[in-house]
Amino acid sequence: MSVSDLEILAYEPSALGMLCLRRRGMRSTPDAVVTEITLDHQFLMSSHNTASERALARFGLEMHEGKALRVLIGGLGLGVTAQEALLSDRVARVEVVEFLPPVIDWLDRGLLPLGAELRADARFAVSQGDVYRRLASTPEERHDLILVDVDHSPDEPLGSESAAFYTEAGLALAGRHLAEGGVLGVWSYAESARFAATLRRVFREVRVEPLHFENPVLRDAETNWLFFARG
Repeated sequence: MSVSDLEILAYEPSALGMLCLRRRGMRSTPDAVVTEITLDHQFLMSSHNTASERALARFGLEMHEGKALRVLIGGLGLGVTAQEALLSDRVARVEVVEFLPPVIDWLDRGLLPLGAELRADARFAVSQGDVYRRLASTPEERHDLILVDVDHSPDEPLGSESAAFYTEAGLALAGRHLAEGGVLGVWSYAESARFAATLRRVFREVRVEPLHFENPVLRDAETNWLFFARG
């Protein structure tokens, strides 16, 4: 597939806008085939840039010394964070809560590059729902890791419903869903000193990790930010 070949795998409306799953070649790597997701024609994620999504799971696991870990992930995306968590033999279960039904449908139809691998792992489960609403509710079970990769950043949520999560009250409610020693991780495309300060007012331990990488799509250096907190 050449860079000029753009294949639209799915294009459909969602509660947040027009959602597109597409596949194309890369100018910088002629033999590579890249899968991308856009929302209202705005770039969301690419299978070519997965360093920060993987680090979200990897750093969270490094912060937890336990075994038979129960992991809750907010946002399926291309499935990269879920796959990274499942690479660890210390993980007993990965539950993904995905807000947009089309994304789950793409997984079921085999349109996501990691779909078959994820579905073949008995530890993996995905359900449709609002992870922010779930974390604001009374917990029915507790998780060792909660990893959230839904919004652009704490200061730029995709919807008004998620804004409360980034407040002291919202984080305190989310913390109730963590088991003893549990870790909360949040992905962001931008730094947020305000959110880091809010985390420190709620949790005893906070870790902020910038992830620097070269983005071949934008042909420029880029930094994503990962926020971690423990009770």
